[in-house]
Amino acid sequence: MYGAVRVLTWNLFHGRAVPSAGRDLLDEFTATLSGWTWDVALLQEVPPWWPPALELACDAQVSTAPTSRNAIAPLRRAIATRAPDLIKSHGGGANAILVRDAFARIVDERRLALRRWPERRVCHAVALGDGTWCANLHAQVHSIARAEADIERAAAAALAWADSAPTLLGGDFNIPAPSALGMRRLGGRGVDHVLGRGLVKGAPDELPDHGALSDHAAVIVTVLPRPVVDGE
Repeated sequence: MYGAVRVLTWNLFHGRAVPSAGRDLLDEFTATLSGWTWDVALLQEVPPWWPPALELACDAQVSTAPTSRNAIAPLRRAIATRAPDLIKSHGGGANAILVRDAFARIVDERRLALRRWPERRVCHAVALGDGTWCANLHAQVHSIARAEADIERAAAAALAWADSAPTLLGGDFNIPAPSALGMRRLGGRGVDHVLGRGLVKGAPDELPDHGALSDHAAVIVTVLPRPVVDGE
């Protein structure tokens, strides 16, 4: 692994603010994300048409996975760009993983649909050049049992894709104390966390100032490589 890795996890709230801004906030989100110091960003509730702009602004590679409410996408986008606080999550959603070019390159990626009801949920992961896998998850909301099931399936998939390489699973877990077989919690706040295998926490968590953007705090978790112990 590339020494210390700064992993950002942030739910973008479908590009909205609290209190409501009443307008498209792409410029504000791209400026905020590009101004923070991170190596890998795991983002949830991303408007599906935003990733190319985020990729360019952050000087990064991006990999995306559509989640829920993406039928008739052109109509949803047209409404969401004009009235994001009216259409809310019905503007469509995606998970996105950004890897900054100065840090590493994405050499592989995988996706697994975890559920289609009551909302489509996906585990989405990329491999870095050294073999490390970074997976992104937005677990089911309003049900601890469903969230836990999503986390377990996502962790199992990420570990299988990674084989014996260091593995990260981060995102919006929708429960305050997530766990998964074969992984340990490395950091996080609220429902936004990072789990890992073959890694240890490298520094206290950071909460960069996101102003009024999103209803979630952004969390940066610094991790370091650790030899994998048999039985983990």
